[in-house]
Amino acid sequence: MSEHERRDDDRSAWTRGHAAGLRRDDANVAPIIYPPEAKVDDELHIWDTWWLRNRDGTPAEVGGYRVVVALTASSELLPGKRHDVATLRYFYSEDGKHWETGGRVFEDGGALGSRQWAGSALYDDGDLYFYYTAAGDRDESELSYTQHLAVAEGGSLTADDDGVHVEGPWDHSSLLRPDGEWYEREDQSRGMIYTFRDPWFFEDPESGETYLLFEANSPVPEGSDACGGDAHQQEFNGSVGIARSPTGDPTDFELRPPLLDAVCVNQELERPHLVVRDGTYYLFISSHHHTFAPGIEGYDALYGFAADDLRGDYEPLNGHGMVLTNPQNAPFQAYSWLAYDHGDELLVTSFFNYFDYDRPSMDDVALLPEDEQMRRFGGTFAPTVRILLDGTETRIRGELEHGHLPLARESLPADWWEGDAERDPRGYGY
Repeated sequence: MSEHERRDDDRSAWTRGHAAGLRRDDANVAPIIYPPEAKVDDELHIWDTWWLRNRDGTPAEVGGYRVVVALTASSELLPGKRHDVATLRYFYSEDGKHWETGGRVFEDGGALGSRQWAGSALYDDGDLYFYYTAAGDRDESELSYTQHLAVAEGGSLTADDDGVHVEGPWDHSSLLRPDGEWYEREDQSRGMIYTFRDPWFFEDPESGETYLLFEANSPVPEGSDACGGDAHQQEFNGSVGIARSPTGDPTDFELRPPLLDAVCVNQELERPHLVVRDGTYYLFISSHHHTFAPGIEGYDALYGFAADDLRGDYEPLNGHGMVLTNPQNAPFQAYSWLAYDHGDELLVTSFFNYFDYDRPSMDDVALLPEDEQMRRFGGTFAPTVRILLDGTETRIRGELEHGHLPLARESLPADWWEGDAERDPRGYGY
């Protein structure tokens, strides 16, 4: 298969040839992150975060407030245990800089799964839809990693002088489960952690059709000739899934073949999302260095791909796919990047992960004393990174402060680095 050839069912591929070009350089390495003067909420670990968006993908404003949703857990918990009890909370701000904790999204206890992982949120002319990953089973006695896509509808969102209020009751329903043909079921998984998660609502501006993107794995049966027949490499089988709503109903979707797969390259293409600009579809995912197949040197980073049509062909940005990564001496300082359009640039949000930590693997965090594990986990919004996007080439333009999430109408500084020169630790001098 050539580098630009597509899979049999018309999906695009991120190939080992593409990934062989991955490397840190001046265009993709973010500056060092230092702890903020104050966290958004000292009582919470906050990580994967996403906007409450309108149907056209723009951030919603309600009563002068913008709203984000995030995975959260008590800050008294060891950071490595937070996914075991993750729950959705919402936060709101009038200026995109100062955020207030609004509370849990689901107070009624009716959410599916034993805990909830990342998703997206839709504000559709006053109607609310919270898409999420239902992880495990609600009444399980032992923690499991079964995953399916779910949605909660109903409820209400109001705003007044006291802030934003999200209230139930909610109607929770399962949306999608893997079919075993396009998308691997858990019982088919042969390797690393199984994935079928991260539902992301998308309305195509070209066709007006309604879709749901998600992270998945492509089935690779034993004995396949994929990866030259290398069974270990075949375990690295990440894909970006997509489902289409036949009616436009945001709670009714049918599975379609993946948009992109990374068989023989990477096992986890997390939190897939799209930005459409001037007729070009930009597909972004986050991934870890340890989820790349043997023989590929990857990074904890934001990766991107571009196509002229929703279905592809998707080609990696910058020739290899990497758009934004952490510095070599702080390789895990941020994660779970989400890009959104802001005039002539992209803004990229993430959460502040582990700082003052440069060991080669996240597994080594567990070797630290518990007080050091707690100290070194950021657990709040990271600085927002500014990205110049020119066709299929990208370059980091600068950064904003922790949790600064501007809307499109808000102008940004013309300087490359907001603040003083000390915010540019690489010495670019822009």
